[in-house]
Amino acid sequence: MSWWKLCQVAWVALQVNLMRSILTMLGIIIGVAAVIIMLALGAGAQQEVDQQIKNLGGNVFVVFARGRASSGARGATGSVQTLTEMDAEAIEQQIPQVSVAAPTIWANAQVIYGNMNWAPSVRGVDNRIFPAQNWQLAQGREFSAAELSSAGRVAIIGATVQRELFGASDPIGQTIRVDRTPVTVIGVLDAKGQNTQGNDQDDLIFMPLDTVRKRIAGMTLASPRAVRSLIVQVADERDMELVEQEIEALLRQRMRTTGSDAPFQIRNLSEMVETRARTMQIFNGLLAAVASVSLLVGGIGIMNIMLVSVTERTREIGLRMAVGAEPGDILRQFLIEAMLLCSLGGALGLTIAVLVTRSLEKFAGFTAVIQPEVVLLSIGFSALIGIFFGYYPARKASQLQPIDALRHE
Repeated sequence: MSWWKLCQVAWVALQVNLMRSILTMLGIIIGVAAVIIMLALGAGAQQEVDQQIKNLGGNVFVVFARGRASSGARGATGSVQTLTEMDAEAIEQQIPQVSVAAPTIWANAQVIYGNMNWAPSVRGVDNRIFPAQNWQLAQGREFSAAELSSAGRVAIIGATVQRELFGASDPIGQTIRVDRTPVTVIGVLDAKGQNTQGNDQDDLIFMPLDTVRKRIAGMTLASPRAVRSLIVQVADERDMELVEQEIEALLRQRMRTTGSDAPFQIRNLSEMVETRARTMQIFNGLLAAVASVSLLVGGIGIMNIMLVSVTERTREIGLRMAVGAEPGDILRQFLIEAMLLCSLGGALGLTIAVLVTRSLEKFAGFTAVIQPEVVLLSIGFSALIGIFFGYYPARKASQLQPIDALRHE
């Protein structure tokens, strides 16, 4: 018999016991759907990590001033102003692997425009922050040299601040009040969305360092050029470990400290994001491994049902052999039935996985990426399960003797 004819016979045989065939496929359906969903969530997590690293600017360190310890208790990070703009300049000039080092100050302030008000994060920066953290301007311009040197009352706002204060109107050239200080909006940042901690990266305002230092954060009693953190971008990710050591050595030298408890802390943001992603991938991998057990259980169920089918159709097998069917025809017929069960189960599992992942993206906010190779692997693996678990029942059917099969009750 031709393969096409064998497929037709197998299809008719599955339709005769339709409900039993559907229940037999259930294990394969659940297994394939679960595996695809878990792998899609893992791929989505990796995509989010890649985007986060891109948003950070890639290969980024953040150097914070540590809080001062008093009576056994340590203050908040950045509460002591041990870092200065000169430290950023020294890092840029003395460590050749560093692309840019951007000093920053941050503060919280109420921002008012007309009858609208908002409370974003206010950051004092200079123009080095844009390449350091891969910020792009959607509208307007960067700070001028005069604005930076004279504590100019200007601001560049994030997409969230624009939406909350201005809605659909153009903010460029408008005057807003940051606390009691009137400032002019000169630019709007491109949207970045949430970071891995779920914080809105667009809910911020950039202002010149001196403007925030003197008018917003109230840091006039500290060093005239004090900052709270340095954003350091490294040109080549292979130099990250070396640069971290060099930054620590340079800052210790500048601050004249030799103890084990340095007055600053260095964080590798890219490494932090990647560590979180690896944790999620391990967790998703474990879930996918557990889900794969459903495929094994489904395969065993198919073997069981195919053995029952061979027993029920013994007389049919004997009749086919009596009219000229070869043992190989019988073997292929039952193998094709098992493969059809698994392949159909795999296709239905894929359909369910697509529906579930789309629902998770739309209603739960997860990022899920179904990769083509995962789809092909799942369907192919389903067919292999059909061959593996269907071979024994098919071989048993092909070895029946025609006389014994015809006399079977």
